[in-house]
Amino acid sequence: MKTAKIDPKTCHYFPLEVAGLKRDLPVCKVNDDLYIAGFVIFGDVELTVACAEELCKKLPPHDVMITAESKGIPLITEMARIIGAKRHIVARKGPKLYMKDPIHVLVRSITTASAQMLYLDKNDMDFMRGKRVVIVDDVISTGESLNALEQLVKQAGGEIVARMAVLAEGDAAEREDITYLEELPLLIPEK
Repeated sequence: MKTAKIDPKTCHYFPLEVAGLKRDLPVCKVNDDLYIAGFVIFGDVELTVACAEELCKKLPPHDVMITAESKGIPLITEMARIIGAKRHIVARKGPKLYMKDPIHVLVRSITTASAQMLYLDKNDMDFMRGKRVVIVDDVISTGESLNALEQLVKQAGGEIVARMAVLAEGDAAEREDITYLEELPLLIPEK
């Protein structure tokens, strides 16, 4: 497991360099034995664009990209803009009125207090069926969100050709089935 020791009393930010940019990520407590560096791409247009450009350089041949609501949305939107894609898919955290016959899967994330559901609309499923699909996320850590997206893609009849993220956190950095830009260690408090 990729880890770094910190003193949570004095370490409030964790330095990160990704896509040629430096950021100080806030140190966030998960529990007494584990902290994470909070990577939030929302609102950081410079970071979103730089990461999207670097991930696009690594894209394999594909037909459509999918992400989970919500932090992956600005990233996948910028990636789609860069490559000239006319459409991408977002698995939603709740059913919406426009959704016809949605499917859903359970997801537990390290950054969310309780379990959630991800929903996919029938129109998105029909669009994805038989197509080469790239899953995009901001951070892959435990792999739970990734697993949920994989289940949705498989249920829809899509073929997963890549799993991509800006950061691979902890053990995810050792997975060979993920394409990512940088590693992010889990933060362990010094005792």
